[in-house]
Amino acid sequence: MCGIVGVAGSIGERLGSALKKCLERLEYRGYDSAGIAVTGTGGITVRKGKGKINEVDARFNFTALDGLSGIGHTRWATHGKPSDENAHPHVDCTGEVAVVHNGIIANYRELKEQLMARGHRFISDTDTEVIAHLFEDYVKAGLPALVALRETIRRLKGSYAIALLYSHEPDKVFFARNVSPLVIGVGEGFNFLASDIPAFLNYTNRVITLHDGEYGYLTPSGIYVERNGEPVNVEDRVRVINWSPESAGKEGYPHFMLKEIHEQPRALRETWAGLDMDYVSKLGKAIAEARRVFITASGTSYHAGLILDYLLVSLAGLDAHAFNSSEYRKYIKLVKEGDILIAISQSGETIDTLMATRVFRERGAKVLAVSNVVDSTIPRESDYQLYTNAGPEIGVAATKTFTTQLMILTALAANAALHSGGMGKEAYSLVLNELEQAPDLVNTTIINVEARVRHIAGKLAVKTNAYYLSRGIGLPIAMEGALKMKEVAYVHAEAYPAGESKHGPIALVNQEFPVVFTVTDDDYLDPLEGNVMEMTARGAYTIGILPSRHYAKLGKVFTEVIQTPDASPYLLTIIQSIPLQLLAYHTAVLRGYDPDKPRNLAKTVTVE
Repeated sequence: MCGIVGVAGSIGERLGSALKKCLERLEYRGYDSAGIAVTGTGGITVRKGKGKINEVDARFNFTALDGLSGIGHTRWATHGKPSDENAHPHVDCTGEVAVVHNGIIANYRELKEQLMARGHRFISDTDTEVIAHLFEDYVKAGLPALVALRETIRRLKGSYAIALLYSHEPDKVFFARNVSPLVIGVGEGFNFLASDIPAFLNYTNRVITLHDGEYGYLTPSGIYVERNGEPVNVEDRVRVINWSPESAGKEGYPHFMLKEIHEQPRALRETWAGLDMDYVSKLGKAIAEARRVFITASGTSYHAGLILDYLLVSLAGLDAHAFNSSEYRKYIKLVKEGDILIAISQSGETIDTLMATRVFRERGAKVLAVSNVVDSTIPRESDYQLYTNAGPEIGVAATKTFTTQLMILTALAANAALHSGGMGKEAYSLVLNELEQAPDLVNTTIINVEARVRHIAGKLAVKTNAYYLSRGIGLPIAMEGALKMKEVAYVHAEAYPAGESKHGPIALVNQEFPVVFTVTDDDYLDPLEGNVMEMTARGAYTIGILPSRHYAKLGKVFTEVIQTPDASPYLLTIIQSIPLQLLAYHTAVLRGYDPDKPRNLAKTVTVE
């Protein structure tokens, strides 16, 4: 996610210099622009721009700025392309308010229209700018700054971590948190605010974690926190951090991959909050009316594409074809006007997917890009764009970008099915309600299964081969699980339809051969039970990942069972990805490998 820094007080150097250093310690989060603002007796000064911190500093000289308090930001674009105008901090019409923000303001369009109708002038395309103008309205109406902040956040829907400067109270940094992380660094004669601990760890290791719904302000000598208008005592929350700056960048996790697996509830919430369902409905209608739907992607994104393919065919009754991007030439002669290509790429730069996009557009197809990076090449060259808003992903093996892709693609498929007549309004509402619950169910899954998964990983760590089997919509998830095991643990893992195993692959199965089954579809329970028994009869070490409702029927037939919460097959694709990710991660660590840096792999493939 975006990086936020705030500081009130004197820290023995210019605020601009300190803010720059703090932002540099958040560079691991990924960003496209940077900026700072400081306030003092002369008002607020803002310097910001597109590019890396050192590049923007070279243009605007951050380190020359000083003042009584300051805020800084590194932006990961969600609303509006990377540009100088869209970089944070954002200001109000008067220049007396400056704000930085991490998260998604779901109702920003509605708020922006209301504010523009009252004469406010907007400079950027971001959702963040509405915060500055709302605050401006409230202080103009005579409200004290803290009350203005409280009334501002009452108007906001979605997720946010906010740091705000107000020139009439120059020694304060105001803040508010909902879903998006925000922590306070407690100092002597100064106090820090940041989205992540590493930002200020070289200045103080005393930390207070803010909770959802809390807001307040920092001064050089104090910290004031409220919730719903009532003061909150946070003194008993102060804890001392003994991490090194490097390990603090991982928030105490030993690897980014594990951190990002645990970030998935938050990533899913922000993806859901950022979805414009009117736009998704428009896209669903276009897909339902297309002559033919093509879906292209590579690696993990291809597995997400297979889920979309399954849903468009089985729910919407559409003529859909998913293919690996590198094989796009096979389909060139089929493409005509009236077709749609859905191109999925977490980076938006995958070269094979980009080549497919260009060729299909040349032949008259419309292209819908699904990406995690705003204004990357594939979305720029496409007719329509959907963004996952998962935040930057440091680990090479995709985790949160995959599950957020599944969330968006399932919502898209449900809309296509509604427009095609394959799904009624009641069934459609049930799917959307389930997707809204996905963050909580994923959080429950992580809490409930990790110890069990770690135990099973101890058994797999000494193996050299494994099968991943499933049926129906669970098959692409099995494929993704096998890919993860290959990527980070270097165990040769192959995924097959469970019914295909007796047509050849079962010849390799002998005593203690690992076979992982993902169980999703109710319709496949009986044949899947038979497939498990076939493996058991040959001495296989069978692992079942299944929802609780199927434990009574299948729980006793597996050697090991990982139970997940009950949900529809559509939502189980997201939920059951979690234990598979954890299984690959813990197996890799037990085998002595660094899962963040798998050999021979790059995060983004940019050459054919």
